[in-house]
Amino acid sequence: MIDMVLDFVRSSGIMALTPMSVLMIGIACLFIYLAIAKGYEPYLLIPIAFGMLLANLPLTGMTDEGGLIYYLYQGVKLGIYPPLIFLGVGAATDFGPLIANPKSMLLGAAAQLGIFFAFMGALVLGFSPQEAASIGIIGGADGPTALYLTSQMAPHLLGAIAIAAYSYMALVPVIQPPIIKLLTSEKERKIKMVTLRNVSKKEKILFPIVVTIVVILLVPSAGSLVGMLMLGNLIKESGVVPHLVTAAKDTIMYTVTILLGLTVGATATAESFLSGQTIGILVLGLIAFSIGTFGGVLLGKIMNKLSGGKTNPMIGAAGVSAVPMAARVVHKLGMEEDPSNFLLMHAMGPNVAGVIGSAVAAGLLLNMLG
Repeated sequence: MIDMVLDFVRSSGIMALTPMSVLMIGIACLFIYLAIAKGYEPYLLIPIAFGMLLANLPLTGMTDEGGLIYYLYQGVKLGIYPPLIFLGVGAATDFGPLIANPKSMLLGAAAQLGIFFAFMGALVLGFSPQEAASIGIIGGADGPTALYLTSQMAPHLLGAIAIAAYSYMALVPVIQPPIIKLLTSEKERKIKMVTLRNVSKKEKILFPIVVTIVVILLVPSAGSLVGMLMLGNLIKESGVVPHLVTAAKDTIMYTVTILLGLTVGATATAESFLSGQTIGILVLGLIAFSIGTFGGVLLGKIMNKLSGGKTNPMIGAAGVSAVPMAARVVHKLGMEEDPSNFLLMHAMGPNVAGVIGSAVAAGLLLNMLG
């Protein structure tokens, strides 16, 4: 009987636990707590954290060739999951504010400054060009884009980059306000902008078609992300396929989110995650996101001067791709200064432009380094 008990203990995962795997299990449980108790990006952080938990429990074989997570991970490795999430994002996005104010596209572009700043910083720190590109894209605050580029460039960094990208997206309301207040005056934050014009249905239908043609002709490597984003938006704006819209923004997106989070989280093993390299990625990601916010607000200030004081420079901060969190931060700051100052729709223009901008930036990096 004693021998049977001993054999059971020896064959269990208990004997295979290491201090490092125990630490990773603790980190996974912490992330689950933050997602559930604090509401930090729960839709993705819960599956990511659970993937970390499964990957660091020994002897399951789930991540080995032939295991469940091994097969599910092929959707990440082959670049399938992120474009499918973009399909859902497109089906849930209104590009009307961007169409009504095309200048906000420039703010979305300026907010990608952090990507290239962090890219150069990562090169200086000794990362390879492909690794540096994957780290830099965190500055776009667009999780699916970061994962797509990393899966193509530096798949061994997926775990660390996923945690960094989605952590900073969740912390937008914490990170952005101090930067915005540092760069703007009280007078600038109180600026009210004129009501946006109404955008016709024809414009909304033509927009995804034109953007797809123009962007993919210029940056073919952005085709997967931009193409799926605009397909989702086209089926939404066409008004003739409501069931496809529901499937894209609900059924498909949430199903893929589970698979994406679970498999990416499973890459965060003790060997790959608990390293100085991971700390460097987290620091560079924070710098990239901060510089992106800085770039958007700076261009917003320039546009304010050129418009004779009619542009609230804070809307430039919404140029990062964290939709709609960054736009809500700008709106909240405007209302703190003046409760009648409604900036949400004005900030949504740069915000959705940032989604396109980060996808284009990823395409450019793939063209140059892929």
